[in-house]
Amino acid sequence: MTWAYASESSSDYALLKLVADDGTVGVAEGVIKPTRTGYSPRSLAATIEDVMLPRLREVDLADGAAVQRAFDWLDGHLSPRALVDNACCAMRLSYSRKTNPVDVPLSWIVTRQTPRLMAEEAADMVRRHGLRSLKLKGGQGRETDLQVIKEVRAAVGDSIELSMDANRAYPQEGIAAYVRAIADAGITVAEDPCDLAPDSAFERLQREMPVPLLVDFPCTSRQDAALFLDRGARSLMIKPGRIGLSEAREIDTLCARGGARVSLGMYYETALGTALSLQLAPALKSQLILPPEHSFFLMLSAQVAPGEVKNGVFRLPEEHDLSSLIDWKAVERFKI
Repeated sequence: MTWAYASESSSDYALLKLVADDGTVGVAEGVIKPTRTGYSPRSLAATIEDVMLPRLREVDLADGAAVQRAFDWLDGHLSPRALVDNACCAMRLSYSRKTNPVDVPLSWIVTRQTPRLMAEEAADMVRRHGLRSLKLKGGQGRETDLQVIKEVRAAVGDSIELSMDANRAYPQEGIAAYVRAIADAGITVAEDPCDLAPDSAFERLQREMPVPLLVDFPCTSRQDAALFLDRGARSLMIKPGRIGLSEAREIDTLCARGGARVSLGMYYETALGTALSLQLAPALKSQLILPPEHSFFLMLSAQVAPGEVKNGVFRLPEEHDLSSLIDWKAVERFKI
C-alpha cells in the first residue's frame, strides 16, 4: 500500500508484556516504522529497556497518574512512551471485572491508488464488512482527488459517508477552494489538507471551511490540543496507538470542555492493538465526528490475535486480560 511517506508491503511491531508483582499482566503493541516513528526494532527495544522501564520499578502501575509522573522530565520518545503507557492501561484494564461486549462501528481507509482501484476497494470493503463510512486518502492532485470521490461514490452509493485526508499534500495558499471543491463533491470532513499550526492562519481557515477541518499530524499531546482549541479548532484526531491512552483521554477531556469533536485514528494496529485502542471509544466524553478507523488490521495476512469486522462493527473482547487473546506460538514464529 502507498502512504504519503512510503510504499509498504509489510510491517513490524513491538509487543510489550508487563507483569506486576501480583501477577497482573498488561500487554501493548506499537508499530515500528523508522520512516514514521523514528525507531528501528533495536533502538525501540533499547529505549524501552534502558530508559523507560527503569523509571517504573518503584511505581504502582495501577496508578495512572503515578505512571505519567514517572516520565514528566523525559523529553520526546513518543513511541516508547505510548507503548509503555498502553501496557500499563491494559494492566489496569485486567483488574476490571468482565463486562458485556461493546460493538464499535468502524470506518475504512482507502489508500492512494488510481481512482478506479480506490473505487473497487471501497465497494469491496463495504460489501464484505458492512462498513458505512470511508476515509479516502487524497493528495494526488485536485482533479485526481475529485475523480476518486466521483468514482467511489458511484461504486458505493449515496448512503456511505465519505471523508478525505490529504496528509498535508497541498500548500496553504488556495486550500479553502480545494476544500470547497471536495465538499461540493460529497466529502463531509477534510483532514490535514495542508500544513496546520495553531496560529492566526488556522483561525482564518476555520472560518473559510464549508466542512469540519480535522487536525491530525500536528496534534500529539494535550499541549498541542489546547493550542489548537484556543484557535477555534472544531475537531481533533486522537490516536491511542501513537500517543498512548492516557494522553488520548486528556485530549478528549479538553475537547469535551471546548465543545470540539474528536476522531479516533488508527496507528497501523493489528487486531490486538485495535482491541486496546478502541477501549477508549465507549469512554469518550466528547462526540465522535467520524467512526473510528481501526479496520486496518483487515489488510494483514498474518497477526498474533484474532479480530473481525462484522456488519460494520468491531466487538470489544469481553475478556479484559488482552494477553489471553494472543497466540504466543505465532509471536515466537514472527519474532525478529
